[in-house]
Amino acid sequence: MERALGGALYADDDDALDTGASLLAAEPAADAELTRRGEGFVRRAWERGWQPADVVRMVGRDLDETHVRLAAGLIASETRRYGNDLPPRWRAQLDELPEPYEKGATDRFSYATAVLELYRLLVRLPAIEPVGPVPGTPLHVPAAPGEEPRMLARIRALLAKAEATGYPEEAEALSAKAQELMARHSVDEALLAARTHRADAPGACRVGVDAPYETAKAILLDAVASANRCRAVWNSALGFSTVVGFESDLEAVELLHTSLLVQCTAAMTRAEAAQRAGGRKRTKTFRQSFFLAYADRIGARLAEAASQAAQEAGSGDLLPVLAARDVAVTAHADRLFPETVKARVRGATDAEGWRHGRTAADTARMPPREGRGELPG
Repeated sequence: MERALGGALYADDDDALDTGASLLAAEPAADAELTRRGEGFVRRAWERGWQPADVVRMVGRDLDETHVRLAAGLIASETRRYGNDLPPRWRAQLDELPEPYEKGATDRFSYATAVLELYRLLVRLPAIEPVGPVPGTPLHVPAAPGEEPRMLARIRALLAKAEATGYPEEAEALSAKAQELMARHSVDEALLAARTHRADAPGACRVGVDAPYETAKAILLDAVASANRCRAVWNSALGFSTVVGFESDLEAVELLHTSLLVQCTAAMTRAEAAQRAGGRKRTKTFRQSFFLAYADRIGARLAEAASQAAQEAGSGDLLPVLAARDVAVTAHADRLFPETVKARVRGATDAEGWRHGRTAADTARMPPREGRGELPG
């Protein structure tokens, strides 16, 4: 075992990997110990700040489906020993794991090679900013209300219908209702925490920002986060953004960002079809420019909506409560990321793509955060 792992995991050449795989393939009795070692590598990933969805995303980005299923099996077995004593958000991530790899699906050498390739990736995962406790850590997070999961399920269902319908009026009504529920939940949580002096503090979550057009996607996520009183920090090398905010606002960011990505992709597909009908071939620059324009215009619309909502909340108890939460979010983000840099964005180079992207953003179904009427544009 030591010979197989030592060379395969810490050397860069494929010869060491092949040697390790050959040793493991010839020794079926080592499988149990091999799995135990893998669970240890997964545990080390948790201690370095990673969560189940992060690991699966990285494995899928750098390796293939076999490795993803191997990772899913290790994650499921490693976390099983904690029972229900898991950090918030982990249960949903574990429920979404793909089916584990079944032994015997291929020859032993291929299986051992895939396992070693996965372990090589796991041991090389860098330490990242933690967005929650590791399993087994005593939790000091108040339990979520019993009706909250049903509300989130209803919001997801409304947004899914808005994305699927071909009728703009229906999409607008469904999105408006979903945004109303998100805003109501967020404001109610803020006021309840203030009035009951509940120990409510900001948290964080990670959102995958995948290629292609990852810069535009990160810009879009940043705009959605800012409008929902959160902050987003993009790690371009690892392919995700960390969003910092209060839990109810983080939920709104995740749901709205996902919905806008779906709407943008659908609008880009329609625009490309129109371009092809006019005799123009599909181009990467068209799609890149479309996505950048969409993110830019959506950001402007969200900023307008956020400003209007803040003005309307200028009286009563709400404004000082929200202001205090803004300060808390900024302070927490600064603690997590004391050193951040601004990235230069490569400009759009396709005028038609930019024009179509702005038009799509202007027609995106995105009611204001406080649910008080239509957005301009």
